[in-house]
Amino acid sequence: MNQIDTTRHASVFSAQLFGNRRVDVIGAGATGSRIVLALAKLGIENIHVWDFDTVEEHNIANQAYTLSDIGRAKVDALKDLVKRSTGLDITTHSEKVDGTQELGEVVFLLTDTMASRKEIWQKGLRYKSRTKLMIETRMGVDEGRVYSINPIKPAQVTGWESTLYDDAASESSACGARISVGPTAEIVSGTAVWQLMRWFGLQNGKTTGSLAHEVIFLLNPHTSLTRDFT
Repeated sequence: MNQIDTTRHASVFSAQLFGNRRVDVIGAGATGSRIVLALAKLGIENIHVWDFDTVEEHNIANQAYTLSDIGRAKVDALKDLVKRSTGLDITTHSEKVDGTQELGEVVFLLTDTMASRKEIWQKGLRYKSRTKLMIETRMGVDEGRVYSINPIKPAQVTGWESTLYDDAASESSACGARISVGPTAEIVSGTAVWQLMRWFGLQNGKTTGSLAHEVIFLLNPHTSLTRDFT
């Protein structure tokens, strides 16, 4: 199978210049599954995906999976989806990340709970020089947040940590399940991938300005704002 032709966006993001930088996506749910596919469609080849869950019926409405994936491990279904869509192979890890695993230069932190994010952050990312960019997303029904920080920069570490909250504060439906809306997930995941693109543009001198450390948007009505932690 031929690999995806990325010439149409090469002037905006060059996979060739990005090279073999490792990108880890921890969590392959509503945002993670879309982010992985979007990264592959940019031509990024060294993608590692971590998730220990399986595809369930309720995942189809708000994640990248299809009905035929129900019952499969999410990482296996996503690997096949990426291969069919782009011709690229991703590296998958069907295990729970606790921060002891080796992670790459870019890490998307997208697990289901804030508790697990805090654990991974403390053990595997906070002031670890291997990772140059951590991107974390949060999503409600009609709002989203995207955080993009360098985990060895004290002001960015302090700024991001000040936004953390307990899982009890997460938005839930009447039945107690977390609410997740597909179109909102599309916007959150797209914004997260754009943050990686902008970060890389700043790294190689193709983009000017700075990387917003916090991006907040509301969809009803539409409002957005950004904030720097430095």
